[in-house]
Amino acid sequence: MGETISDIWVYLAASPLLALTMTLVLFQVAQWLYRKAGRPALLNPVFLSAAAIVAILIATDTPYPTYFEGAQFIHFLLGPATVALAIPLYRQIERVKESALAITVSLLAGSLTAMTTAVGIGYLLRLDAISLVSLAPKSVTAPVAMGIVEKLGGLPSLTAVFVIITGILGGALGPVVLDRLRIFDPTARGFALGTASHGIGTARALQESEVAGAFSGLAMGLNALATAILLPFLWSLFG
Repeated sequence: MGETISDIWVYLAASPLLALTMTLVLFQVAQWLYRKAGRPALLNPVFLSAAAIVAILIATDTPYPTYFEGAQFIHFLLGPATVALAIPLYRQIERVKESALAITVSLLAGSLTAMTTAVGIGYLLRLDAISLVSLAPKSVTAPVAMGIVEKLGGLPSLTAVFVIITGILGGALGPVVLDRLRIFDPTARGFALGTASHGIGTARALQESEVAGAFSGLAMGLNALATAILLPFLWSLFG
């Protein structure tokens, strides 16, 4: 019986449809648990579904490339989904124009704070230079962060881990922190989540309101641009 089940799993694991279906089902289950429990920060759907997938891959001894053959269809949709963030942003274009100065100041403050605190903590923990530069763009969306780090001589794979952890923590704990600070304005909440925790933060902001999602998407894009300019410059001065 055990060999039969093992043979079935080997057969299914070779099908891209299994990974795709598993990912979608686990995320829906995580969403259901999240809503059922009252949306607590520790039950963030992204974190729960990612942890479940990792556990299944380890338990079944399935190589990640095999899983990604199916999951790459979701990965492909990240591009169109990111572009689609322009729709709610376009609807809020007048608010963006009115808040141009506040957006600029917030962007510079948030981008510099994200980089300097990450490097500062890493320095206190006595990380080497490669780890420090890999950690610096943790609040930028993964493709941009990995590209920046590669040019600066860091480890893109390590950066990807830092980016994912930052996104999950920011998406889970960011709204809680903003509530405690009594920041309820959707533009401020959205911009803060997008600056600090990129795409995952933006997904969380969209759950709050279209306004928060629009400003979060704007912050995610602008922070990627700002970090791509500022980090190489600052690293050449102090690195």
